Amino acid sequence: MADRGFKVYPYRWTILAVFMLVNIAIQILWICFAPITGPAAQFYGVSDLQIGLLAMLFMIVYVPLSIPVSWMIDTLGYRKSVNIGVGIMAVFGLLRGVFAANYTIVLLTTIALAVSQPFMMNSISTVAAKWFPIQERATASGLALVANFLGIAIGQVLSPILFLRFGIAGMLLIYGGIAAFTAIIFVIFTREAPPTPPCPQGMETRALMLDGLKSMLRMKDVWIMLGLFLVGMGIFNGISTWIESIVRSRGFSISQAGNLGGVLLIGGIAGAIVLPIFSDRLHKRKIFMLLGMALAIPGMIGVIFANQYWLTMVSMFFLGFFLISLAPVGYQYVAEITHPAPEGTSNGLLNLAGQASVVFIYGMEALKGKDGSFRPSLLVLAGLMVLCVFLILWLKESAMVQSQKLSEEP
Repeated sequence: MADRGFKVYPYRWTILAVFMLVNIAIQILWICFAPITGPAAQFYGVSDLQIGLLAMLFMIVYVPLSIPVSWMIDTLGYRKSVNIGVGIMAVFGLLRGVFAANYTIVLLTTIALAVSQPFMMNSISTVAAKWFPIQERATASGLALVANFLGIAIGQVLSPILFLRFGIAGMLLIYGGIAAFTAIIFVIFTREAPPTPPCPQGMETRALMLDGLKSMLRMKDVWIMLGLFLVGMGIFNGISTWIESIVRSRGFSISQAGNLGGVLLIGGIAGAIVLPIFSDRLHKRKIFMLLGMALAIPGMIGVIFANQYWLTMVSMFFLGFFLISLAPVGYQYVAEITHPAPEGTSNGLLNLAGQASVVFIYGMEALKGKDGSFRPSLLVLAGLMVLCVFLILWLKESAMVQSQKLSEEP
C-alpha cells in the first residue's frame, strides 16, 4: 500500500498478532493467583500477603530491569530481545506447573517469569514505530495493550474454574503449556522490521538511548506522564491483585471475584480499542487522556461503595473502559513528544513508573480497615485520580501528531 512516498506492509498485522499472543500469555502467568488468593493461601499454608507477593514480584523485578531491557531492545532489536523473554517465559512457566505443590519453587520460578515480562512490555512502542505509520501507531499500541488486558481477564475468569476442576497444579501446568505454545509461534512468525520504514524519509532516525533518556528527564510533560502511569497502573494493579480480598467482605465468591476482575479488563479492552482509534483519527492525544481520567472517577466511586454484585460489575466496567484506555494513548504521546529518542526507552520509562506502583499494592494491604475492608486505601486512590485530572491540564498537545494532521489537509 503506497502512501505519500513510503510503503506500509500488510504483514504488520501478523507481527502485531504474534506479539499480542505472548503478551496474553505473560499476563495470565502474572495474575492467575489473584482471584483465588484465599484458597491458594490455604493450599500452601501461607498468608494472603505471601500469595499477593507472587503478583507483586512482577513489579518488583521490573524496576531494576526496565532500563537495561530497554537498552537491549534499542540495541539488539525487539525481535532478538523478545525472543529472550519468551524463551524464559516458556521454560519457567512449565517448571512452575511441574513443581506447583512447593511454594518456595513457585516463588523462585515466578521471579524468573518476572524477568521475562519487561522484554514484552517495553517493546510495545517499538513494534508500533517499526511496522505502522504514525496515523496507526496509537491504534497498534492500543491493540498490544488489549492483549495485556485480555491475558489478565483470562487469568481472572479462568483461574477459579481451573482451580476448582484441576487444582493449583493442574491450573499452573495448563498455563505453562499456553506460554510455551505462544513462545514458539512468536519465534516462527516475528520479523524485526519491514523492508522499508512506514514513515517519511528521516522520521525513522533515532537518538542514542542514553542521550534520549537524558533529554526525556528534562521534559516537564514526561514527568507528568510518569506520575499518571504511576497512579493509573497503581490503581489497576492494586485492584487486580487484591480483587478477591476486596470483595470477600461483601459476601462475593471466588468465581464472582474472578468475574469482576474480568469485567474490569473487558471494559479496559473496549476502551483501549475505541479511544486510540478516535485519538488517531482526530490527531489529538491530550483531550482523550483528560476525558479518560475524569470519566474513570465515577467508576472508582462505584467500586468503593457498591455492595450489590450487579452495580459493582457496572462500576468495574466503567473504571476499566476509561482508565485503561489512557495507556495506549499515553505510550504514543510520550513517543511523539520525545522523538527522536528510541521508542523502547520512552516505553520502558513509562512502564518503570507503572511497575513502581507495587508500593500502592503493598500500601493497599497495609491500610486495610479493622474489618478487612479495602475502602480506606481505595478512597486514597480516588483522591489521586482527581489530582491527575489537574496534571493532565498542564500537558501540551503532541506537535508531531498535529503536524501529521496538517500534512493530510488538502
